[in-house]
Amino acid sequence: MNAPLLDLAPVLPELILAIGAMALLMFGVFTGEKSAGSVTVAGIVLLVVAAVAVTWIGGAPRLTFGGSFILDGFAKFMKVLAFVGAAAALLLSWDYFKREGIDRFEFPVLVLLSATGMGIMISANDLIALYMGLELMSLALYVIASFHRDNERSTEAGLKYFVLGALSSGMLLYGCSLIYGFTGTVSLPGIAAQIKTGTIGLGLIFGLVFLMAGLAFKISAVPFHMWTPDVYEGAPSPVTAFFAAGPKVAAMALFVRAMIDGFPTAAPQWQQIVVFVSIASMALGSFAAIGQSNIKRLMAYSSIGHMGFALVGLAAGTANGVQGVAIYIAIYMIMTLGTFACIIAMRRKEGSIETIDDLAGLSRTNPFMAAALAALLFSLAGIPPLAGFFAKFYVFAAAIEAKLYTLAVLGVLASVVGCYYYLRVVKLMYFDEPAAPFEPMATELKVVLAVSALFVVLFVVYPAPLVAAAGAAARSLF
Repeated sequence: MNAPLLDLAPVLPELILAIGAMALLMFGVFTGEKSAGSVTVAGIVLLVVAAVAVTWIGGAPRLTFGGSFILDGFAKFMKVLAFVGAAAALLLSWDYFKREGIDRFEFPVLVLLSATGMGIMISANDLIALYMGLELMSLALYVIASFHRDNERSTEAGLKYFVLGALSSGMLLYGCSLIYGFTGTVSLPGIAAQIKTGTIGLGLIFGLVFLMAGLAFKISAVPFHMWTPDVYEGAPSPVTAFFAAGPKVAAMALFVRAMIDGFPTAAPQWQQIVVFVSIASMALGSFAAIGQSNIKRLMAYSSIGHMGFALVGLAAGTANGVQGVAIYIAIYMIMTLGTFACIIAMRRKEGSIETIDDLAGLSRTNPFMAAALAALLFSLAGIPPLAGFFAKFYVFAAAIEAKLYTLAVLGVLASVVGCYYYLRVVKLMYFDEPAAPFEPMATELKVVLAVSALFVVLFVVYPAPLVAAAGAAARSLF
């Protein structure tokens, strides 16, 4: 904690994104709507540069702003994921927004500002930085959810997300104020030290519950999941892809850091909550997706289920558990981006379509897209030897090691139920009569789809880099 008050090196990626966003905003204002394409390219470049800057800042964990901002191995791993996810979502939006006639320069600027908030969240080492990062990310997300202003569903999605997001922010702030009131500090290490020396009173537990409720909303875990299906369905598809990639990574990273860094000795208290939320999310995600006919709503329930699986690792409360969460989130993000590349490519002359039945017979009309989507769906279902199987393997192994046998068994059962709705889509693509073919797939969609499909198929051949990086990230918290 003897760090200088203002060492700007750890904040370099966030500075790149924030200054870049402001510069691109000015560029867009002075050049008009025709600048949308170049601003999008610049946004992708800035996100990649920020991700590189994260890995470039070497050395031991760095603290700045009086200890409220930390850059350690865990923050680096999660930031690279979040920034790469945001860049991929911008790439997916390129052709889609042009075709829909909503190609505006404000979108990449808002994504950059949201990514800045994600970076602050992931590195938050006290409750104030945590809230600032969360709000910076969320305010941009509220706007881009309703980015298609002339579309009723998009406007409704933005409004629902804003109202429920404001409620969750209020709960989170109330929790933070209770925690500060009962510990006398907002610093996560300070809270941990305070809890270690004293007893954990009822007031502090209430504060912890409200804090966890606010964080559970951001990762769309049950029972704070109600916004997810409507927002996923209503928002433009590239926006939904971004929601499922970047913000999920950042929110899960914040959840892990807040629990492990701030409340390590209160583990018996928060572990019970995480176990309940995890089981409820896995169950709802598995069963509610079965009756869906809209593929974006199916992906919404799928994401609720997957957040439940990721929380299994956090429930273990060990370094191996956190490693499992990091591996899970990385693989989930890649699988989701690839799946959304397919969803965005579901387009005929009359416009975009989102019904699962429209994928019927895809293997005959577009064999490449069908094969890649089948691989991703098998991976999302957790079928070996694809990457999704290993994601689940690491979190379940950590749960068993922590003697959470019931949680692991229920997780495996939920995974089996979840297989049904993924395999139903594969069956439609390969065994049903073909529906009308889609328009040719844009090049950038092909690239994202091919990369993610190759990753899930070939992960078994060489998993070491991701596993080792996730392990190093997890150990930096312990």
